[in-house]
Amino acid sequence: MKILIIGGGNMGKTYADSFIANHAIQKDDLYILEHFEEKVTYFKSIGFKNVFHQPADYIKEIDLIILAIKPQDIQALFPIIRNYISENQTILSIMAGVKMSTIRQGLPTKKIVRAMPNLPAQIGMGMTGFTSAEEVSKEEVFNIQNLLNTTGKSLYFDDESKLDAVTAISGSGPAYVFYFMDAMINTATQMGFTKVQAEMLVEQTFVGAVNLLNINTISCKEWISRVASKGGTTEAALLKFGEANLAEDIQVGLQAALQRAVELGK
Repeated sequence: MKILIIGGGNMGKTYADSFIANHAIQKDDLYILEHFEEKVTYFKSIGFKNVFHQPADYIKEIDLIILAIKPQDIQALFPIIRNYISENQTILSIMAGVKMSTIRQGLPTKKIVRAMPNLPAQIGMGMTGFTSAEEVSKEEVFNIQNLLNTTGKSLYFDDESKLDAVTAISGSGPAYVFYFMDAMINTATQMGFTKVQAEMLVEQTFVGAVNLLNINTISCKEWISRVASKGGTTEAALLKFGEANLAEDIQVGLQAALQRAVELGK
């Protein structure tokens, strides 16, 4: 399989590195098309051979084309690559909010896969939701999922609209975690800890809690009850969270993210 990644930004480079590191593809079969010449030079300097600044006939030999560009860039990109693309080629888009129908209108192939990765994909711990057009075979979906899994875990959805919810939950999710962590770190410094001490206390608490959840079948609510003893410190904090309707506010925020994802896709 020959793969072309269009866009050498953070996610484009993440995929390039992950595919090679996990032996999902040979380096000679990986191509990169990058708009900025300095990035072309950079990729070549770190050992990537097939790096291009302009589209050309090499695109016709590609099996899978990954669109790792900003959504607003498609208006400039599609007209200059469409003549190199055939109906036998598969498109994998990671552009937020760009529907498969939009890609189908701009490029001459119906074999389209749409995915929504998140930031931890950069360290191999990402979460990606994805879907595909009916023209993509089960074997092709399986192969693409294997590629996506080099950056973490993935879930397939039959309904493309589910990707809006994926965006709201896992796509935006790391920011919610960082938001809560930042509040804890700031409070810890107010309690007298140094910034370094506060960061270590909070960061390791999150890492430990997530790993504890992963290696057991116990639910979040059950873990909460195990930590929060009657009349204890944890219960005191949780009571205040409840009085402030924190859980409800989180739900409202997630629904706002979902609504915005839907709006961006129109």
